[in-house]
Amino acid sequence: MQIQKITGGPLPTNCYFLTDDKTGQTAVIDPGFFDTRLEQAAQQHDVRKILLTHGHFDHITGVHRLAELTGAQIYMDAAESNFPTDGTLNLSASMSLPPIEPFQPNMLLHDGDTIPLGNLTIQVLHTPGHTCGGCCYLVGDALFSGDTVMCGTVGRTDFPTGSYEDIINSAQRIASLAGNDRVLPGHELETTLDWERQNNPYMEVKK
Repeated sequence: MQIQKITGGPLPTNCYFLTDDKTGQTAVIDPGFFDTRLEQAAQQHDVRKILLTHGHFDHITGVHRLAELTGAQIYMDAAESNFPTDGTLNLSASMSLPPIEPFQPNMLLHDGDTIPLGNLTIQVLHTPGHTCGGCCYLVGDALFSGDTVMCGTVGRTDFPTGSYEDIINSAQRIASLAGNDRVLPGHELETTLDWERQNNPYMEVKK
């Protein structure tokens, strides 16, 4: 598989293009913006799916235009199906931003679901805390962690539907995964599970 990262938007957000080597099918994870780089990358790939880790504006702003350009199906956690149309939940209102261009998810996800992408199988992990329907996507040796776990920390929990208790439980669940997968977060630097287990104070696994 191939992974391409494009970072943009006001916060800046990491958007990932995940491509299956054999079929060329691509999923775009968290298009939180839409600019010429994202448009050009989409035109160079066979984009079949848009996967959202959660419904904050900086992770969904580009969804409508990307789906319109590619015809891709939109996937997001079932708990956040109303985020795209609610400026309070997606934070666009509190940031005094224009409303998100409306879209409806084609597939509502739950913990343990799997998503086929060519010959790849993407596993859905429900990891609430930053938001009520935060999720991570595990495929091969890569974990797309959104704002659940980032390098050395976890996402904020003081926004609507956030929960400190939930995000600690989610971080511990991620720490308990087997192996030393790459961790590709929604913001800042890529990291690894081993590094996070050793350095992230929120990743201590309960005995």
